[in-house]
Amino acid sequence: MVPAAFTAFTGKDHWQVLLQARAIENTAYVVAPAQTGQHYGRRQSHGHALVIDPWGTVLADAGTAPGLAVAPIDRDHGRRVRAQMPSLQHRHPALF
Repeated sequence: MVPAAFTAFTGKDHWQVLLQARAIENTAYVVAPAQTGQHYGRRQSHGHALVIDPWGTVLADAGTAPGLAVAPIDRDHGRRVRAQMPSLQHRHPALF
């Protein structure tokens, strides 16, 4: 889960592409609830709820209005992607 309240200015250009990058680099499903609307009359956030698979494909998109993004999670697909992209095998937990 990657909850956020991206600003309207940066969110429209960066929110989705950054979430797709997180899904790909971690070879994991990403569920992204996002706060939307005006806050205290000063700030506007870019709500855009998404569900993204480990390959970076958007499975569900609620758009920028309040709503829901719901998608099934296929564990076998996740395993296949991890087998094709073994990036997590290169981790060195002792270094961090």
